[in-house]
Amino acid sequence: MKYILLAIFIIFSVNLSAQQKQFSKDENGKLIYYQVVDSQLVDKDTLMQRARSFVNVVYKKSMKLEGSTDSSLLAKGLMVIDKTILVAGHPSGEINYNFVFEARKGKYRFWLTDMLFIPYQRDRYGNFVPTTTIGVPLERTPGKLGIGAWKDILSSAYNKVEKFGDEFKRYLATSKVGKTKKKTETISTNKW
Repeated sequence: MKYILLAIFIIFSVNLSAQQKQFSKDENGKLIYYQVVDSQLVDKDTLMQRARSFVNVVYKKSMKLEGSTDSSLLAKGLMVIDKTILVAGHPSGEINYNFVFEARKGKYRFWLTDMLFIPYQRDRYGNFVPTTTIGVPLERTPGKLGIGAWKDILSSAYNKVEKFGDEFKRYLATSKVGKTKKKTETISTNKW
C-alpha cells in the first residue's frame, strides 16, 4: 500500500513540474514573449494613445520611450526579479528588455525581447545593487553547477513578464474616463 501511494505521489509531482511555462524563441534564437490581441472595439489611434500613456505614465520609472510612429512604439525597460524564501524575499537581479508594440485596425501585437539579466548583490550598506552593468542574455545555457538557479531566474522572469503582459492588455482594453471632481459643499451656519 505504501508503494502504491508513493508511486502516485511521484507521478503527480512529475506532472506538476512539467507544466512550467517557458519563453518562446524567435527566428534569431532569442527568447521572446509575443502576444497578438484581437480588439475590434477599439480603433488604432486609441490603442496607440493608450500604449503611449502606459509607457509614459504607468511605467514611467522603469520604461523609457525610444521611438514611435503612427502605428508602432519602441521602448526599453527593466524589471526587478525577486527571490523569495518562505516569507522573506529580496531582489536577485534585474531584467533589461526591449518592448515593441504595433497596432492595426482590429488588432494589435506586442513583444518583449533582448532580455538581459543583471545579478544583484548586497553592498556594504545592506542595499541590493547590480554587480555589473553588463547583462547576461537569458538564452545562455548555464553550466552544471548553476542550472538550478538559472531555471529559477527564468521561471520568475517569465512570471513577471506574463504579469506585465496581462496588465498591458487590461490597460489597453479599458476605457479611461477622467474622474469628475465632486463639488464640496460649503456649510452655512445661517440656514437650518
